[in-house]
Amino acid sequence: MAQKVEQKKPLVYVIYYSMYGHIHQMAQAEIEGLKKAGVDVVARRVNETLPKDALAKLGADKVPHDGWAPELDWDKDDITKADGFLFGMPTRFGMMPSQMKGFWDRTGGLWFQGKLVGKAAGFFFSTNTLGGGQETTALTSVTQLAHHGMLFVPIGYSDRKLMNSDEVHGGSPYGAGCIAKENKGPTQLELDVATHQGTFFGETLKKLCRPAK
Repeated sequence: MAQKVEQKKPLVYVIYYSMYGHIHQMAQAEIEGLKKAGVDVVARRVNETLPKDALAKLGADKVPHDGWAPELDWDKDDITKADGFLFGMPTRFGMMPSQMKGFWDRTGGLWFQGKLVGKAAGFFFSTNTLGGGQETTALTSVTQLAHHGMLFVPIGYSDRKLMNSDEVHGGSPYGAGCIAKENKGPTQLELDVATHQGTFFGETLKKLCRPAK
């Protein structure tokens, strides 16, 4: 009788950048969904590239991170242990912000060694306007995955709330998203889609990591 192989819990790194707190809240919803799927989660923020005085002038120094998502420590955090990644970011002119690009630029050594090949990844994002580039941010971010040989996992319309046309909201088949209004966090619909994405990604990752029979 063949011995049953116990499946190891997949590990997901949620790596994000949040200037005003919207992506921070979306990351929390994504993590809630991932935990519902029964995967292990590590949350990290990408390294800030702006000086503190510039952040203060932008009003971006008041985002509470609650200690649960410290900045990524490249000497201690081994992201190659992850089976999958969810990357969260605000949009800058229809693309990822420089802070997130800085993260990818530091993965050159991992790329050279093929350390991220075959790992799954998804995106979630925010824009200040409805047509601010949520889909173009995802599409231009896919180039980073392609060069690493990573697998892009979009959500499609697996959450029917994306079909809602009765209220203004972010999100698309490419991933969860929110409209970042000043002094206002993501709507409940946007948070629900983010939670769904976490669960959807986690369940998909478990299938990808399933041991061969």
